[in-house]
Amino acid sequence: MKQNSLLPKVVFTDIDGVWTDGGMYYDQTGNEWKKFNTRDSAAILFLRQLDIPIVVITGEDTNIMRKRAEKLKLNFVYHGVKDKVAVAKSFCETHNIQWSEAAFIGDDLLDIPLLKLVGYSGCPADAPKYIQSLVKKITSKKGGEGAFRDFVEELLMDAGVWDEVIKHWTNK
Repeated sequence: MKQNSLLPKVVFTDIDGVWTDGGMYYDQTGNEWKKFNTRDSAAILFLRQLDIPIVVITGEDTNIMRKRAEKLKLNFVYHGVKDKVAVAKSFCETHNIQWSEAAFIGDDLLDIPLLKLVGYSGCPADAPKYIQSLVKKITSKKGGEGAFRDFVEELLMDAGVWDEVIKHWTNK
């Protein structure tokens, strides 16, 4: 695939409210449950096809996300993060990536500083209006309903590589 200046070199993502609906469910014994949408997994395949790393930066620190990351074989997962910019900055410096070459999808207060820095920003359809006003793309999906996949597909369309990416999957 040809090099494209509109294609990000990294995609940062929040989890709760993006990959999940933001709810925290507890059973009677105190076990926490979260629902992930399996459609988001395709976005990981698309980004891997293009050698674009996926970096999870989440304020939560749960075994639930660890298990999901393990299942999806995600290499860059940062839990319990209060300063998402610091984590993203460190990643970018280590991998020689400029802010303009990074994308991020988030949905809430801790995400605002990073949303303002990256070259391509997005949020789920059900993010608060003040978050929506800061981003380039508002997905057509709510958090937990495939918002991450929707964000990645839109990003790849905007970069002009979507047809090549999908051709790989439809010509098998």
